[in-house]
Amino acid sequence: MQTYLGIIGGSGLYDMLGLDNPKWVEVKSPWGTPSDAVLTGTLHGLPIAFLPRHGRGHVYSPTTVPYRANIDALKRLGVTDVVSMSACGSFHEELAPGDFVVVDQFIDRTFAREKSFFGTGCVAHVSVAHPTCPRLSKAALEAGASVHLIAGPVHLPTPLEFTGMIRRTDVLSAADMANAVESAKDCDIFFSVAAVADWKIINPSTHKIKKSDSTSPPLEFALNPDILARMAANSAQRPFCVGFAAETQHVSEFGQAKRIAKNVPLLIANHGPDTFGQDHNQVSLIDANGVYPLQQMDKLNLAREIIAQVVQRLPA
Repeated sequence: MQTYLGIIGGSGLYDMLGLDNPKWVEVKSPWGTPSDAVLTGTLHGLPIAFLPRHGRGHVYSPTTVPYRANIDALKRLGVTDVVSMSACGSFHEELAPGDFVVVDQFIDRTFAREKSFFGTGCVAHVSVAHPTCPRLSKAALEAGASVHLIAGPVHLPTPLEFTGMIRRTDVLSAADMANAVESAKDCDIFFSVAAVADWKIINPSTHKIKKSDSTSPPLEFALNPDILARMAANSAQRPFCVGFAAETQHVSEFGQAKRIAKNVPLLIANHGPDTFGQDHNQVSLIDANGVYPLQQMDKLNLAREIIAQVVQRLPA
């Protein structure tokens, strides 16, 4: 049986971005009208059905949510597994807003709503000794990641900022970026995406340089810190390092040479002029075993594919 994943969105989660062939579907149920239509689609080939628990616009209170109709609607669509999201507080100080908790046990203290599909005319007893699925819980924990985004002087918004899962540090110079990365060196995976200049000026002027007809102003340069190589050389607690290279010629050869020089297990290389300002990209994955070109695709799906490839290469 193919897995069909159902996702129930809690407060603040009323839509699901990134699905292929998304479509809102109305589903009828003998248990009443569900909270909303169900958003169907696929993600990396996996069928997905998303249902906002409180309806788009948050029109149902916790007491009035038609829980039975919601579950029945997902079942009628063929859903085999359900992940339910809930926004709630905690008495644990170590849990900050935005943290995710995978629940493996709970006591149901809700009231003023129907709690079961069964009643007069159809009586059954369902064990709640193990109310959650350990297989899904394990998968959720393994897939979760906290992200520290170190961004140069760009105007791009923080991805998924509303989730609180991404911490952002903005820097102005290569030295600032090197220091910020150094403070985050205890990470598990390090993606070095920024195109940091190789050189910096060591004799900047504090005043405007006036134009002269006779001589050009002298400029002196020094190498900027090699952030990727420095991170890869962190022998005490080395993360899995992924480098990126935008080349203009000999992409595979130059990319492999850069991977070896940086001493990283994986490098993502592409032909830079073909992708700047474009929504699509085509890259090659380069590791110690060779070069593996990926098909051209939009950058969001390409990012997902790169993540999947990195996960496959992580040491056990």
